[in-house]
Amino acid sequence: MAPPFTNPHIEDSLKRVRVLFGGKTIVDTQKAKLVWEKPQYPWFFFQKSDVPEEYLRTTPSDGTSSEQIIFDVVVSDKVAPRAAVLFTSGSLSGLIKLTFGTMDAWFEEEEQIFVHPKDPYKRVDVLQSARHVRIEVNGIEVANTTKPKLLFETSLHVRTYIPLTDCRLDLLEPSTLTTECPYKGVASYYSIRLPDGTLKENHVWWYRTPQAECIEIKGYLSFYDEKVDVWVDGVKQG
Repeated sequence: MAPPFTNPHIEDSLKRVRVLFGGKTIVDTQKAKLVWEKPQYPWFFFQKSDVPEEYLRTTPSDGTSSEQIIFDVVVSDKVAPRAAVLFTSGSLSGLIKLTFGTMDAWFEEEEQIFVHPKDPYKRVDVLQSARHVRIEVNGIEVANTTKPKLLFETSLHVRTYIPLTDCRLDLLEPSTLTTECPYKGVASYYSIRLPDGTLKENHVWWYRTPQAECIEIKGYLSFYDEKVDVWVDGVKQG
């Protein structure tokens, strides 16, 4: 069976999954479930026996659902409030979901994962291109290349990654923003400071150490196409 699924869709995960919180491995299982509650991507769900009760503290019900039991996740003095949900009816009955971002770290086998589990039905390809890509901001050229790498990600906009040497590095200011992607890793950002002083915040991102499947974009810059003017082979995009 392949997407789109009727939600929720449940599959066995073939991977060993571990969850770290408060200095403890609170889940270590080879029986995790991939569950698509929504069509975009899956979450990991666990058998109740895979999440030790010593790390779960029942919280008062807020009355929103009689089909769920909510827990705080507790390790010593570290608490993730309402971070675990036990489903008590329907196709998810007996399964526990942990809120991904409240845990310290997640691993598939020995590889750390970010944001959410990788979707086995999703593909990411990076291809070297010879297209002529030129980028302007407020009429100022900020990048011009015939050596872009194009990143194709299932169901998402194609992203262009440009060598540093083909970008106006003098117009870029490091940002403190970082974001995470399960397929690409941790992204750092630049803002663009134009000659007239105008600042375009977080318009550019890059990966210092991308995930293995996207290693080709290491050190390359990507501009938000939606926020800048882009020409490809002389044709303005938009």
